[in-house]
Amino acid sequence: MLIEVKVPVLAESVAEATLMTWQKRAGEQVKRGDNLIDIETDKVTLEVSALNDGVITEIIKDDGETVLSDEIIARIDTEAKAGAAAPVETNSEPKQQSLPEMDANAEELSETDLPKLSPAVRNLMEEHKLSTTDISTTAERITKEDVLRHIGDENKEVAASPAPKTIASAPPAEAPAPAPTPVPVPVEKVETKSAPKQETSVPVLTSSTGDRPEEKVPMTRLRKRVAERLLGAQQENAILTTFNEVNMQPVMDIRNRYKDEFEKTHGVKLGFMSFFTRVVIEALKKFPVINASVDGDNIIYHGYFDIGIAVSSPRGLVVPIVRDGDALSLAEIETKIREYGAKAKEGKLAIEDLTGGTFTITNGGVFGSLLSTPIINPPQSAILGMHSIQQRPVAENGEVVIRPMMYTALSYDHRIIDGSDAVRFLVSIKQQLEDPARLLLQL
Repeated sequence: MLIEVKVPVLAESVAEATLMTWQKRAGEQVKRGDNLIDIETDKVTLEVSALNDGVITEIIKDDGETVLSDEIIARIDTEAKAGAAAPVETNSEPKQQSLPEMDANAEELSETDLPKLSPAVRNLMEEHKLSTTDISTTAERITKEDVLRHIGDENKEVAASPAPKTIASAPPAEAPAPAPTPVPVPVEKVETKSAPKQETSVPVLTSSTGDRPEEKVPMTRLRKRVAERLLGAQQENAILTTFNEVNMQPVMDIRNRYKDEFEKTHGVKLGFMSFFTRVVIEALKKFPVINASVDGDNIIYHGYFDIGIAVSSPRGLVVPIVRDGDALSLAEIETKIREYGAKAKEGKLAIEDLTGGTFTITNGGVFGSLLSTPIINPPQSAILGMHSIQQRPVAENGEVVIRPMMYTALSYDHRIIDGSDAVRFLVSIKQQLEDPARLLLQL
């Protein structure tokens, strides 16, 4: 029985996705639950797993191709056995067998051969009018190096072979041997001259000579989407940033005093992000316009607090959402944040984890940032930036003392948020962190 492997149903905001690298090949045995391929959207990376045991009989979409929601990308035969039939695959070439030599009038690369080759190999072979039977390889598929090696060897043979002798009346023995006319073409020159289209899944080396190499690498969908959103945020919002600084000593004292008991009781470490999330929510309750968003000529005031926590991942910046943060304890907030951090590192965040959000917190301090102006995450209207905690001299009661200080920054959309509200919002955060009893008493 043939089973179709389809692209998962994407979110309404995601129009298309990109196939990454197939983990299985045509003709291979797979088991239910095996990861076949990862699919990259502009938000998350999704796994496509086998729904049944069987053998992959056909791979329809190759690595790097763009696909749509629910599109068929492969087929699995649940009754076949591995190796029982010749695999039909779009992105691999079976090992070459010894074939009879082709004559000088060998056919050019046929259309049936083309789908079995990568785009780079296909273009190079088309340009030099080569067939798959011309190229020998010990790998499972013909690579670009195999083609270049064949072209180089062919040029060497041309260079080494003497020019044909002219038939004359004199005996051949007396005719002077003509000097060979070598025309060697180095492999590197062939590669530069042919300039084949590069595969999107690999870096494109644009310069490989000397000590000034350059590399052209396609943007991932996530990187392109982040670039579009940040550029749009700057163009569509009237962004201003206000700053303040916080004495983190009171929060650090509480954390040091209770961190062991907290971890033992709740099974999670007590960090700073839970404090910041809680004080942000209390400040948003006082200044609801900062938790609002713009919809055309209207302002949408959100009666809930879904806080985005910016997280760095191998694929780029992502912002998972801690939903209904006002109903969560410090332990529950810490647990959520650590779960999201682990998912981001493993590429396991779901689209639902990244959808929505009314306000965002970003912590550049974990990377050593002393001060920054964060960019709004549309359609939100404000974002809070945390920074490094540094021991600095400050004045207290007429004396200079050393305290662990942190700069905070609030970027906001001045179209709907007045400067006075932005400043007072940041002051409220400062007051709660420097006097945590306010947080308990909701002052």
